[in-house]
Amino acid sequence: MLKEVMIGNVKVETPLGLAPLAGVTDVSFRKLCREHGAGIVTTEMVSAKAIVYKNRNTFALMKTAPDEHPCAVQLFGSDPEALSEAVKMIEERPFDIIDFNMGCPVPKVVRNKEGSALMTDTRAAYLAISALVNSTKKPVTVKIRAGFDSEHINAVKIAKLAQDCGVSMIAVHGRTREQYYSGKADLNIIREVKKAVSVPVFGNGDVTDGPSAERMLNETGCDGILIGRGAMGNPWVFEQIKYYLQTGKMPAPPSTEEVFDMIITHAKMLCEENGEAMGIRQMRTHAACYVKGFRCAAKIRQKMNHIQTLEELKALFS
Repeated sequence: MLKEVMIGNVKVETPLGLAPLAGVTDVSFRKLCREHGAGIVTTEMVSAKAIVYKNRNTFALMKTAPDEHPCAVQLFGSDPEALSEAVKMIEERPFDIIDFNMGCPVPKVVRNKEGSALMTDTRAAYLAISALVNSTKKPVTVKIRAGFDSEHINAVKIAKLAQDCGVSMIAVHGRTREQYYSGKADLNIIREVKKAVSVPVFGNGDVTDGPSAERMLNETGCDGILIGRGAMGNPWVFEQIKYYLQTGKMPAPPSTEEVFDMIITHAKMLCEENGEAMGIRQMRTHAACYVKGFRCAAKIRQKMNHIQTLEELKALFS
């Protein structure tokens, strides 16, 4: 059911991708997801203005690995000049795609008229997207929501505008900004966007396994799927979905031993990338996701808060 998709000149053999998540989709986690079936990955969200101001931490967020292509970098902002300058500054970096965030619901982003706030201002959205498309030779994609709130469901209108600007793919999260991540994603709005535009459309929201992925594909007709929260602590989700779509059977979940081995592997990668102290701190969030649903989860989370070294982590999960 998943067919090869072209995003501009970039071939995505398996259009099953990792959506960007702040504090989660770092280079280590993206590599693990690629190893377990993700066809495309995206960096954490990066501020265009922070790139222009040459913020050191921002450039660290954009680090990529040679074996994670195709990879998109996701930018956010609303100032056309800053967006244009930022994308020119990173043009030579090894990203295959420039993704533009128009879906972030976080208050501090929305207050700056960025992220999902752009869905309330079509002129500002047009100028921002056009600035990106006109400043790079790489494909530009955009991620939107169903709308800002239940009174303003305008994903179709924004999708058409984005296509007119020259984007190469549109990803739609089937919730409004008002919903954040509560309630159910509206697959109808994703289907309407797919009908309204000719560029590829990726669906996003509530996909956590094979059956939910099949439902997304069948009910929306979308060309691909992006998975965010469903991949947290579960990089296996991509290969599990592919197996289900190919066979109609649910794959066996990873064993406790496999989960613990993955935690250790992930922690080693984080420590190698960022140093042991930082890597262990980062792993606390990831570990809590890996063991969610385990009977011992609360005890593990408590112990993780006191772990300082990789050897201590190994001892906990060996």
